[in-house]
Amino acid sequence: MTGRLHVQRLSLARLAPDLKSTALLIESPNLAPRQPVSALRLEQGQLTHTPLFWGLTPPWLKVLDHAPHCARAETLSERPMFHEAFNARRCVIPVSGFYVWKPQTRSKQPFLVTHVNRSPLLLGALWCRYHTTLTTFTDSTALISVPANACLSSLTDRLPVIIPPQALHRWLDPGTDVEALTPMLMPAPLELLGAFPVSKHVNNPAYQSPSCAHPTGPMLRWSVSQEP
Repeated sequence: MTGRLHVQRLSLARLAPDLKSTALLIESPNLAPRQPVSALRLEQGQLTHTPLFWGLTPPWLKVLDHAPHCARAETLSERPMFHEAFNARRCVIPVSGFYVWKPQTRSKQPFLVTHVNRSPLLLGALWCRYHTTLTTFTDSTALISVPANACLSSLTDRLPVIIPPQALHRWLDPGTDVEALTPMLMPAPLELLGAFPVSKHVNNPAYQSPSCAHPTGPMLRWSVSQEP
């Protein structure tokens, strides 16, 4: 399951031409949960860009370390923590990539997952609001995860759901019937994503060097020869 994001040199104008916000994107080569992350969502029908706390914090949550940073797509309708938010408060997290860790005999090898042509990705997420007083509040988010596709399943069993740019407004619109969203909660197309190994320095969330994204081996990607 994804626990780190790579957010660097993204063009919000390219991702969402009708975006009204001028706020700066929160960038990091190694962004961990329990920190602010930039999200796109609809507010009064307008596409906006706002920082959200990465780790869903409903009002009844007592221990911040228990705030989930991911929600399994298969249980969105079953768990009260996620059900209402998924029905009415969806967002996307724009990223240049995200990290997964491949289990090995004595350690885990980090991989950076990106679009095969390094284009930005929109990760599906949900959000909630916690009022600390009558006039102040904190908005938080959790990514939605789905099973990894056949190309990347050797690295991890779960990946964030990828929202196609052409489906962005349908995903964000709280008026969209939830049943219409089900086809989006699927593993990414085989040819969409690739992954390459990176330095184990990434294991330390305090490590914020651009070298986080430097490949230490070839990209794992789907090829025509792998078609059944």
